[in-house]
Amino acid sequence: MFEALRKKYPRAELHYLVYRHTLPVLRNNPHIDKVIAFRREEHFFYLVNAVRLQKYDAVIDVQATPLTALVTGFSGATTRVSYEKWYTKLACNHVFSRSMQAETEAGAAIEKRLRLLSPLAPDFPKNLKPKIYLQNREKRQALEMLQEHGLNPQEQDLLMISILGSSQQKTYPPMFMARLLDWIVQHTNTTLLLNYIPAQENDVMAIYNLCEKETQERIAIDLYGKNLREFLALTSYCKALIGNEGGGVNMAKALDIPTFAIFSPELQKANWNVFEDGTNNVSVHLRDYRPELFQNKIQKELKAENMRLYREFKPELFQEKLLEFCQNHAS
Repeated sequence: MFEALRKKYPRAELHYLVYRHTLPVLRNNPHIDKVIAFRREEHFFYLVNAVRLQKYDAVIDVQATPLTALVTGFSGATTRVSYEKWYTKLACNHVFSRSMQAETEAGAAIEKRLRLLSPLAPDFPKNLKPKIYLQNREKRQALEMLQEHGLNPQEQDLLMISILGSSQQKTYPPMFMARLLDWIVQHTNTTLLLNYIPAQENDVMAIYNLCEKETQERIAIDLYGKNLREFLALTSYCKALIGNEGGGVNMAKALDIPTFAIFSPELQKANWNVFEDGTNNVSVHLRDYRPELFQNKIQKELKAENMRLYREFKPELFQEKLLEFCQNHAS
């Protein structure tokens, strides 16, 4: 959205109100003039004040929560835009439904957000790919980390594995993930890096211990990004990222790293499979292979049955598709 705004209005002052923990993703972005960061626990009066003092001409609320609607409604901006909810209708003068069919490979998630810019001008693009900006220093430090672990990305192919999802509900079952890693090692000559943080070590080791010995030997278990920027820099040296759909997948796409994403059964793949082209970005969902399990099920039922459905999502269902992906991107 910021890239689109910058191209359309090169002299505009563009600010971004975000949760503080998301700042690393925005670092070095040339299209953002100022970031207003806040924590979830901060009182909404602080946010209302922080936004109102800026005297914005336009405020675009992409979250559409009751809190962000209040901030938008009291902003004083002439143009106030959000997604359609009963409370955003009270706060905004332009609201848009989240229901839409994607018209480009950018997918619904991207097109929905770019559509929020339409009250400002009628000719914004529908299709722009998010980007993350790494500095040469960060790339150099990541290369040094790899070399310290005996890895050289010029001589061997590396795969980043998104081994855990953002929650248990979005995490491929450990036994299945271990079998998948065994299968990757058996069919490629790659070394595997794992995306995790120290607080997740026990969950990661549970999967690692389920893997075959040969697989364990090909996993750089002690090499991981200590923070988000380190993860991004390490990922930039990988041939692809494979694993649970989520932030890691989307960040890899923003680095132009090919991705193979495994969706949680409760999620609607069409809402989040951005820039999927069947070659560089591929995703799989249980619905692709067992559609009868989803017939006449509403979202609430799918969420309640998510873990049962996960048990039906055996890696054998999509191994051939993963093999084709690996053959395209790794040795």
